[in-house]
Amino acid sequence: MEGLRYPLAPAVGWRPAEQFLRLRQEEPVVRVNLPSGDEGWLVTRYEDNKALLADPRFSRALAARARAPRARLASLEQDAVTTTDPPQHTRLRRLAVSAFTTGRVTALSPVIRGFIADGIDELVKSGTAGDLVQHVSEPVPMRVICALLGLPSADHDWFRDRARTYLSAGAHGAADVERAGAELRWYLGDAVAERRLHPGEDLLSGLVAAGDDDKLTDGEIVAFGVTLLMAGYSPTSHQIAGSVFALLHEPSNWQRLTAELLPTAVEELLRYCPMPASGGTVRIATEDVSLGGVLIRAGEAVLPALVSANRDETVFADADRLVIDRADNPHVAFGHGIHRCLGAQLARAELRLTLEALRERLPGLRLAVPAAEIRWQLGGMQRGPAELPVTW
Repeated sequence: MEGLRYPLAPAVGWRPAEQFLRLRQEEPVVRVNLPSGDEGWLVTRYEDNKALLADPRFSRALAARARAPRARLASLEQDAVTTTDPPQHTRLRRLAVSAFTTGRVTALSPVIRGFIADGIDELVKSGTAGDLVQHVSEPVPMRVICALLGLPSADHDWFRDRARTYLSAGAHGAADVERAGAELRWYLGDAVAERRLHPGEDLLSGLVAAGDDDKLTDGEIVAFGVTLLMAGYSPTSHQIAGSVFALLHEPSNWQRLTAELLPTAVEELLRYCPMPASGGTVRIATEDVSLGGVLIRAGEAVLPALVSANRDETVFADADRLVIDRADNPHVAFGHGIHRCLGAQLARAELRLTLEALRERLPGLRLAVPAAEIRWQLGGMQRGPAELPVTW
C-alpha cells in the first residue's frame, strides 16, 4: 500500500480514519505523502509507537531544520523543548517542568474554575440552547494559557486566529502559516523584552528570570512561549469539545458520570477521542533502524499515529467503544518518552474541571441537533467540533 495522503481523512468527524484498523493488521508501518510534499513513514500499532517515541535514534531536532519533511505547512520552532534532542532538550525540559508541577496546576485550579463558570454563564444566557464551543471549550483554554503566561485577555482573539492558522495541515496556504508563526514570535519577543524591564509574577517573567540564571537565550524563551500557546490552547479546546460530544452522543455515559467516576472517565476520554488529526510529531532517523518489521533508512521521516495506537485492539478491549469505567488504560494520548507532553497535568485538570462544572450546573445537558449534523474542524493538526449545539 503506497501513496496514502497524510493526514488520513476520517469518514466521520469523531472517529479515527477507517484505514487505521487495516493498517495495524496488514501494514503497520506504511509510507505516506506529507503536506510538505515529502514522503514519510506512519506508525500505527501501539507497541511500535512506544518503541519509536522512546528510541533516541529518531531525532526531533533534525525534523526542525529548514526543508526537513513536515506534517504541517509551518516550519517548526527551533530551540523549543519539543524540537530538540539531548543535551539541549534535557536543559530546556528541566526548566519547562517547573511550569507544570502539580502544585502550580493545583494553585491555578480556582482560576480555571472561574473561567469555566464564566463560560457556562454565557452559555446559559443563550436561552434554552447554545454553542458549547463558542462559550466554553474555545475560550477557557485560551484564557488559562494567557493567564499562565501573563498575556492580556484583550489579545485572546488575536492569539486564537493565529494559532488556528499556524497549526494548519493544509487548510491555509504556506505563506499564511509562516506569517502567523512570525507574528506570534514577534509578539512574544516583545513580551519577553517587557518582562526584563518590568517583571511580574507570571510564568513568562519566571522564564526570563530562569533564563538569566541558566543562560537561556531569548530565542529559546520565545520558542517555549509559542510552544505553550499552541499546546495549551488548540489541543485542550478540541479535547474538551470532543469529550463532551462523546459523552452526549451516548447519553447513558453522561448520566453515569459521577464525581467518583470522573478521573477514570477523563483517562478514557483522552484515549477515545481522536483529537490529533492522524499522527504526532515527525522524527528523523539518525541511522538505519528496524521498526515494526520495516527498515527505516537514515534521514527518513517517521510519524507516530497516537490516535491509532490508542485504538489498538491488541492492547485495549473493545477499543472502539467508550468505556468510562475502563480500569486498565495505558493510553498514549500525551505521548511517551522524553518528549511526553509537559502540559498533561494541566490538560487533565481543565477537562476534569469542565466536566465537573457541566454535570453540576447542567445535569440535563444533551445535544441540540442530531450528531450527524454537527460540523467538525478538519484540515489542521487537531480536530474537534467546530460548534457543539447543546440544550439543557
